[in-house]
Amino acid sequence: MKNSLYIFILLLPSLLFSQKNNNEISDNKDINTKKTLKINADSLKVNPPKLIDHEDANLIDSLWLAALKQSDLGYDFEYVNPDEEITDTLNSELSTEILKERLAYLNSKTPFNVEYNPSLERLIKHYLKTRKKSLGILMGRAEYYFPMFEEHLDKYNIPLEIKYLAIVESALRPRARSRVGASGLWQFMYYTGKQFNLEVNSYVDERHDPLRATEAACKFLSQLYDTFNDWDLALAAYNSGPGNVSKAIRRSGGSRNYWNIRHNLPRETAGYLPAFYATLYLMEYAKEHNIKAQKFITQRFETDTVIVKQQITFDQINKVLETDNELLEELNPQYKLKIIPYVKGKNYTLRLPVHLIGKFVSNEEQIYAYAKEDLAKREKQLPKFQTSPERIRYRVRNGDYLGKIAQRYGVGVSQIKRWNGLRSNNLRIGQRLTIYPRNFKTASSSSTKSVTKKTKTPTPTGDYTTYTVKKGDSLWIISKKFPKVSVQQIKDWNNIWSVKNLKPGTKLKIYKS
Repeated sequence: MKNSLYIFILLLPSLLFSQKNNNEISDNKDINTKKTLKINADSLKVNPPKLIDHEDANLIDSLWLAALKQSDLGYDFEYVNPDEEITDTLNSELSTEILKERLAYLNSKTPFNVEYNPSLERLIKHYLKTRKKSLGILMGRAEYYFPMFEEHLDKYNIPLEIKYLAIVESALRPRARSRVGASGLWQFMYYTGKQFNLEVNSYVDERHDPLRATEAACKFLSQLYDTFNDWDLALAAYNSGPGNVSKAIRRSGGSRNYWNIRHNLPRETAGYLPAFYATLYLMEYAKEHNIKAQKFITQRFETDTVIVKQQITFDQINKVLETDNELLEELNPQYKLKIIPYVKGKNYTLRLPVHLIGKFVSNEEQIYAYAKEDLAKREKQLPKFQTSPERIRYRVRNGDYLGKIAQRYGVGVSQIKRWNGLRSNNLRIGQRLTIYPRNFKTASSSSTKSVTKKTKTPTPTGDYTTYTVKKGDSLWIISKKFPKVSVQQIKDWNNIWSVKNLKPGTKLKIYKS
């Protein structure tokens, strides 16, 4: 499926540094008032509305969550005591005889060929020696992801132990990306993701969506098992592609045992199944090796989703619900630009902790009104004159997408689409786009080949009016106050080369046309 070293080994060390104090998320303070803030349309800063919530609904949520927390979900993980120093018993505790017994037990209770061999023993002991704390972090993340994995695996009649494959693939990081471009929890390449209807555009990458990607992985694994009728070979094909496994079978004289054809598989795939078996062993025998889970930010059953009815950004959600980007990104990894789009006919969802879902649903109208006002303040429409010297003609290059181009020129994706009459986010290499950059001088310096030459407006010698710039003014707003006066004329008359120089109190000369 992809040609990269199994990402489990590469990504686990980064977990040690990226893990923050995720033991718990403090409850947001409820504001029990029905009064909302009035938004001043002339202000550059839009204040988020005050929220209301309903006590009876809160009570129902809390009772249901308490019932779920008391139930046995099938995980018997022990948790790290933050005040207790982790003692590493290393691998001296694990004798070859004990390992053989445990592997034989796993072999008897799973449909995999979990056979002892020295290379597997070395790998298990290496993980025990060097990855013990990382394994605890993974176990904490597993409590969030595994219930959802198991639900989908059961739906497709796939062995539940396949859930450990996501650890090998991505270390349970939904935004993990390999050096060859495979992405997400299940490491789909772009075209393989498209094959299983995973949407990838400027806003959304469903390879990062835990639900959608897991559904696609189950479909793919089911197809591979139907082809090979052997789970070891199906996993090898998931990593390297069915063609490579088929060639390895031929080169091995027709043998269909993974361990017999392993030497004829690509080098990465030769180590792929041992990594899976080592992970399977360590997760199943975590307690015996004193591996304790570290708490994740939340558990899956403590979250819920709501379908968005209007484009909204993570920043806007943070300000309204008083949460943080880290939580939103962890729960909604599929949104590439931290923007949840609204597209007619599609349901894009926002996942939040249950106590915040209640606030969101109870205040939807106020939240969307705030988001709309905030977006309008951020994205002032620039002049749309076809002959304006502030216009840039940009040629789409390989690797470009609307979000990337918009960020480069300090404009919005919706603006680029509006200026160019685009109905979708799809671009083609060589396509020409008209862009009115927010900072023309900066943008033009990075795209000199595509900038239309500027013609300086001659300074008149007649009467003029002195205008004092007010808070909230822009050159566009000021030009509309004086008939037949353009933005470019104001800039030339006052030697303005950057809109950053336009500050409240600045005196501008406006000549009579």
